Amino acid sequence: MNIDIIAAESIGVRGLCCLVTLPDRRIVIDPGVALGIRRHGLLPHPLQIAVGRSVREKILQVLETATDVVFSHFHGDHVPLVDANPYQLSVQALPPCFRELHGWCKSGDGLSAGMNQRFQDLAVLLGANLQVAEGRSEGPLSFSPSVPHGAAGSSTGSLMMTRIEMNKRVFVHASDIQLLDAATVDRVIDWCPDIVPAAGPPLYLDRLGRAGREYAWGNAKRLVQTIDTVILDHHIMRSTEGAVWLDELSAAAGRRVYCAADFMGQPRRLLEAERVQLYAEMPVPDGWHDNYASGRVDITGYFDATGYKARDPDMAAG
Repeated sequence: MNIDIIAAESIGVRGLCCLVTLPDRRIVIDPGVALGIRRHGLLPHPLQIAVGRSVREKILQVLETATDVVFSHFHGDHVPLVDANPYQLSVQALPPCFRELHGWCKSGDGLSAGMNQRFQDLAVLLGANLQVAEGRSEGPLSFSPSVPHGAAGSSTGSLMMTRIEMNKRVFVHASDIQLLDAATVDRVIDWCPDIVPAAGPPLYLDRLGRAGREYAWGNAKRLVQTIDTVILDHHIMRSTEGAVWLDELSAAAGRRVYCAADFMGQPRRLLEAERVQLYAEMPVPDGWHDNYASGRVDITGYFDATGYKARDPDMAAG
């Protein structure tokens, strides 16, 4: 079993897209990407957009040779979209072979109108190949029932986790659990995984509060103390505070906790967290985003800048 994390905040984009390669299966989980349309009143910086475009192309590349595609839920950074903005993955860009993949997804129960439309759009694309998978197993794949997207009763809905087993090695994609529901963390632990990527808590949101942070910390320690390799990314790495939190968790648990970039041997690029600094260091001309959306901008120069080094993680949160 080989694990590649393709999209995540520490890699420079919003998402938690993974490729799991087995001898006879190539399983892509959550093939979506986004950039956070506004942070600190600013649209994505062109450097972010260049990185996002590169990640988007990588997702399309792995879909070309995939056998299966899994959708944990229907948020815009986890699925291709009919109504994609210029920084997301559009269904129009998908390779023709996408329609032939074995598709697995959470149910349409309890979805908002917008999320239900995305579910229906995927059903149109994949037809009979798309199966509601909650609570089911097929070969090396097992899927959880619906679990909360964050805290129990969250207004952001629910999601489905994925377990993949091969030769006694177990991978669990825990998606946007955010470590905010103990029962969900228990379910992950009960699956006896060797490796788990999951969303950490959204420290960048004031509404999380001190109690929420402490609760997530306790759940994170339980995961780290029982699972060999824990990768926490996504919501937690939308601020530089998240990188500090991750390193402090490693120290407290006495074993390394990874972000996606660490796991993949890449530098941490918390580009959304550092959007203000990017605008200060690399000013953006008026009208740039409109010109990009209409195809009138060459971003080659920004690709040249993707060797950008993340700043000291001890700086203030983004």
